[in-house]
Amino acid sequence: MKQTKTLQVRVRDKHAPLLRQMARSVNFVWNYLNELSQRSIRERGVFLSAYDMDRYTKGAGKELALHSQTLQEVSREYVTRRVQFKRNRLAWRKSGGARRSLGWTPFKAGAASWKNGQVYHNGHYFKVWDSYGLSQYPFRSGSFSEDGRGRWYFNVVVEVDVAVPLGQDAIGIDLGLKDVATCSDGTRLENSRFYGGMEDKLATAQRAHRNSRVRAIHAKIANRRKDALHKFSRSLVNRHGTIIVGDVSSAKLAQTRMAKSVLDAGWGQLKTMLAYKCAHAGIVFKEVGEAYTTRTCSSCGSLSGPQGVNGLRIREWTCSACDVTHDRDVNAARNILAAGHGRPGVGIHGL
Repeated sequence: MKQTKTLQVRVRDKHAPLLRQMARSVNFVWNYLNELSQRSIRERGVFLSAYDMDRYTKGAGKELALHSQTLQEVSREYVTRRVQFKRNRLAWRKSGGARRSLGWTPFKAGAASWKNGQVYHNGHYFKVWDSYGLSQYPFRSGSFSEDGRGRWYFNVVVEVDVAVPLGQDAIGIDLGLKDVATCSDGTRLENSRFYGGMEDKLATAQRAHRNSRVRAIHAKIANRRKDALHKFSRSLVNRHGTIIVGDVSSAKLAQTRMAKSVLDAGWGQLKTMLAYKCAHAGIVFKEVGEAYTTRTCSSCGSLSGPQGVNGLRIREWTCSACDVTHDRDVNAARNILAAGHGRPGVGIHGL
């Protein structure tokens, strides 16, 4: 079965100056479109489409040393984000200073290709660490992007052959902080895997004001988190035919005092990965309400679990109605699984 997939490979550091120059030009185009859109809305009450914006940037590619299709992709991305966030004006992209925007240069299908063992784009050759064998894939759309350490990556959408997952059973997932995800079968993804003993090193670098070291450690933690979430989500998709997760909102909780812990857990990233991997694999993915899933007994359905702030410390409890002992998170995952099937959390003990 054929599916699209985004491949990411590291670009050699010697190309960084050229890529930074291209990224500055992209930032200039973005900010120009930002001002153009704002003025159009304020003065004429008209929201410009990506097609409308293309007319204002047509021919600027030569002056800015950008591919013409890059200008078009910037327009489309700008309109997409403006609609997504429902804003008249988006944040400016900054090319310098402490809050500098990470470099980004998009392109459309046909604007990049594989030539002479290198990536060819906009009249330039870029050497990469090719870990995928890019020569075997026709390139679609993609981008060059920069991470927090100043390293550049080539990201491209390709078509790959994938095997259809054989799993048919269903599983529920409870999202948390100590364990990022706990499944109804007892499988867990621990938050501690993301840091791997980097907390002390990060604290030392922050106290010493070694900003480059801080950025490097943050990037390493982000890579570990992304890798762990990818492996965890892939294993679930390969083993199951239905995946049901609680609808906890990381965006809302990020506005509270738990912000650091919530963002470290990467709930939104995990749900995004599960959603698109399930869609590609042709299996069911659902988000259901998780109200009372922690307190409800997954065996008899009685509301006998711990409650309140103090109840959060209790990780294991015994139902007063049926005398069954539950792990707090596994019990919640089983209730989420039951809610995904449209039935109360009764009679699913032992799933």
